[in-house]
Amino acid sequence: MPEAHGTLPRADSRRILVVAGEASGDRYGAGLMEAVRRAAPGAAFTGIGGPRMRQAGLETLVEAESIAVLGFFEVVSSLPVIRRAFRRCVAALPGCDLVLLIDYPGFNLRLAREARRAGVPVIYFISPQVWAWKPGRVKAIAETVHRMLVIFPFEEEFYRRHGVEVTYVGHPLVEILSREGPRLPREEAAALFGADPTRRIIGLMPGSRLKEVRRNLPPILGAARLLSARHGDLQFLLPVASTLQRGQILDLTSGVPVVLAEGSFYEAVRLCEAVVVSSGTATMEVGLLGVPMVIVYRLHPLTYAVARRMTRLDTFGMVNLVAGRRVVPELIQSDCTPGRIAMEVEKLLSDRVLRERTRRELRGLRDRLQGEGAFQRAAEVIAACLREPAAR
Repeated sequence: MPEAHGTLPRADSRRILVVAGEASGDRYGAGLMEAVRRAAPGAAFTGIGGPRMRQAGLETLVEAESIAVLGFFEVVSSLPVIRRAFRRCVAALPGCDLVLLIDYPGFNLRLAREARRAGVPVIYFISPQVWAWKPGRVKAIAETVHRMLVIFPFEEEFYRRHGVEVTYVGHPLVEILSREGPRLPREEAAALFGADPTRRIIGLMPGSRLKEVRRNLPPILGAARLLSARHGDLQFLLPVASTLQRGQILDLTSGVPVVLAEGSFYEAVRLCEAVVVSSGTATMEVGLLGVPMVIVYRLHPLTYAVARRMTRLDTFGMVNLVAGRRVVPELIQSDCTPGRIAMEVEKLLSDRVLRERTRRELRGLRDRLQGEGAFQRAAEVIAACLREPAAR
């Protein structure tokens, strides 16, 4: 029987070294692995990933949770673990036909150089934000990456302008939301978490890494105290990231009446009147659900000082970058205080016109992102690369 177009025969095994070092990359990696197996049934995956990728069949060299750190100075204490993980990946290169890198640029761009030396082609899914900062990395990408698979439309033109082979596949969150998005009526969703559906709910999302939670959560909780004192009908819902443990959050929220939501993340977000969310992938998830938000973030002061000198942008939130303007407020570093956070949340609670305008503009994100089928489009590029002689 002839082979179907766009697939590899099952007997013709291909080994892919895949690296995703963060919670968002773990989710994207799992979806992409499943799509690649449909496009290239003989593909097998080894490398670094989180619980979702392990469940999807990753042969784990290193668990992503052990290297999920952020910031120049925060990385220092984790350097021995990161170096061991890097050496394991380099040692695995000779047995691989392809390297698939997902975000996590500090680690992955170095691994791309090693892959080039070993003659293994590299595909990079979820672009490093070189259009925002560290523009010098574009040259390294052009020299080491076989193909960039980007998820924002403006990234395609940027990479083409710098001579990088690039394909815009769309944002996978649109596809994930269609598959995993909220389905339950409000009363049932609230019952999942022990929340009261008759009261206004404010979401608190301090991040997915313990270190960033420890920086972001204190001012967020301070704002919750202020809001609670002024508005007796409010309750606060904190979705616990899969990379964190309930006990860790309980310790940090001691003394503040916060409902912890584990699992069913999208159901939790849709319950909220507004969300205070740390800058990152979660802002896109909240935005695609059309929920008004206040973006916050705190870094180590030295990390922030270095990053601020290197960045070329005046805004950090991805929803604002995609929209091309400030759709939602951003409170970064010294602006991230309990008083400022509470003030911005109160604007959303008290101004119905502002709230509805924000919801309408956030819903427009879907129109800007070609998300349905993003994993399959990316998988087809990967399968085509595996069929090339260089990947054999």
